[in-house]
Amino acid sequence: MGIKTDYTIDEINNFCKNTLYDNWEILVTEVGDDYVKGTMPVTHKTVQPARLLHGGASCALAESLGSLASYLLIDREKYTIVGQNLHANYIRPAKEGDTVFAKATIIHKGRRSHIWNIDITNADDKLVSTIKLTNAVIEKS
Repeated sequence: MGIKTDYTIDEINNFCKNTLYDNWEILVTEVGDDYVKGTMPVTHKTVQPARLLHGGASCALAESLGSLASYLLIDREKYTIVGQNLHANYIRPAKEGDTVFAKATIIHKGRRSHIWNIDITNADDKLVSTIKLTNAVIEKS
């Protein structure tokens, strides 16, 4: 069973209102059977003092898309998703004024865990960072 696409992109983005997505202007742009894509502008909210994309902002973008993708895979009445592990490699900088593009692709879908690979690229489709995210699938109490 792949990602449930019974939601429109607008509905998904509305679901993410009043969260980190809103604060950092993360937008979901596409959902496929095994991936979620999104964008984030590199602004004063997401840069470090040298005006380059902050590594923590890259991680937040990756975890946001990967966790949302896991959430779309589960029975949401019985389970929820929590991040369990995140590993990031930074390849090249993105500067203030740029937009970064992310694609979270599932590489393991278990009953109790999901592992995602999230590649973040620039407008030239060059790799900015690659991040692995492990999510735990936990029962709601």
